[in-house]
Amino acid sequence: MFPIHRYRRLRSNPVIRKMVRETSVSPDDFIYPLFVTCGKGIRKEISSMPGCYQESLDQLAINAKEVYSLGIPSVILFGIPENKDELGTGAYAEDGIVQQAIKVIKDAVPELYVITDVCLCEYTSHGHCGVVAKGDVDNDKTLSLLSLEAVSHAKAGADMVAPSDMMDGRVAAIRAALDQEGFAGTPIMAYAAKYASAFYGPFREAAESTPQFGDRRSYQMDPANRREALKEAAMDIAEGADIVMVKPALAYLDIISDVRNTFNLPVAAYNVSGEYSLVKAAAQLGWIDEERAMMEILTSIRRAGADLILTYFAKEAAKILG
Repeated sequence: MFPIHRYRRLRSNPVIRKMVRETSVSPDDFIYPLFVTCGKGIRKEISSMPGCYQESLDQLAINAKEVYSLGIPSVILFGIPENKDELGTGAYAEDGIVQQAIKVIKDAVPELYVITDVCLCEYTSHGHCGVVAKGDVDNDKTLSLLSLEAVSHAKAGADMVAPSDMMDGRVAAIRAALDQEGFAGTPIMAYAAKYASAFYGPFREAAESTPQFGDRRSYQMDPANRREALKEAAMDIAEGADIVMVKPALAYLDIISDVRNTFNLPVAAYNVSGEYSLVKAAAQLGWIDEERAMMEILTSIRRAGADLILTYFAKEAAKILG
């Protein structure tokens, strides 16, 4: 068909490229992860995640104000408790670190939409996401504790809860518990397809949640499986999930696309710590253009079909997007 069709005509300058751009990225798409720890005046940079911090409650309030000022509408909270035990009791304690953090953020920035990660791994002495029995995580015994945690977050003022544990049936259990306690209006964002990924390493430093034995492959998904992700998402939707998430994002763009094309529900994707750290490390070595790589990755996640992106790049990207 050449020379009738010259596709370079619509690439000739920045104005026309922007006008015909198929996929857009906005700060409205971002959810920014925050790590809150006990103490006061603490802002400890995470060595494997430059620009990200473990923060005490007073510092968290300052960060939350900055996040909102950049046009980022939401944060997700991960807690680092003072003490851990086998049942992760700090996860569902009324005065737990995340429960306190919710109140602090809501006092500082009432308009910021607060999502909480619902899992036990940060709170258990063994580092697994549920109750350990006979060397493995007992699925059904874990459900009641996850439900307690979700309800405690809702009581503290969380706008949404996000179970990340990958126990079978946890969305139904949490939905029933929230409804029974008068929180029928609290939505659930389910980590529907969470893979047993090598890209979580830096997060485990940030959240101090490395398993003390074994690994999480008995409950997180096998990276080789594609169709299984649709079964997981379908089950979570049937149990009452309002949003389904794919995690990680960059190595699982095909899964994001599959979920987007199969279900008529908002889809979130987690641009995880390892994906963030790889870009940061390569940029520090001068191997890549950090800004361009960051925006290309975020665009690819949106292009694959994600409506929402949980990303440690949120603040940097928001500054570029204005």
